[in-house]
Amino acid sequence: MASRSEGTVPAKKISRLTKNSKILKVITSAIQDRKGEHIVLLDLRKISEAVSDFFIVCEATSTVQVKAIADWVEVKVKKELGELPYRHEGQQASQWILIDYVNVVVHVFLSETRKFYKLEDMWNDGVEIDLEEPVSLPQPPAFTSIKKKNKHSS
Repeated sequence: MASRSEGTVPAKKISRLTKNSKILKVITSAIQDRKGEHIVLLDLRKISEAVSDFFIVCEATSTVQVKAIADWVEVKVKKELGELPYRHEGQQASQWILIDYVNVVVHVFLSETRKFYKLEDMWNDGVEIDLEEPVSLPQPPAFTSIKKKNKHSS
């Protein structure tokens, strides 16, 4: 049997990728449910200064829609994954609501506010993940198993 030191990925890393992949899918689905526009998923894992592994950025055409998207993201993530955000900000003005799930931070902007802050430009070292493709993260190599031959088989 191959040991963990022979090039396999530790189980902890596998569960983290799976957890991130699930929350990314649920969040993008929630944004789409509430007609969020111009959704961008940024992979920030290779940026040492990044406060999170991923940013999901989207926009809405009104403050009512900004609030509706943010609220639905929180409801859907709690319902499907049992996760609550570490914190959220911007609920009062509803021009830019930030929902922090630690490894994933969601930014829901009013269109004009997004143009003003240009968040994607500030984090342009991140890798944009195409949302036209199903949301999936690079998967670790599969564990290999060695089948032992049974001495008593014919």
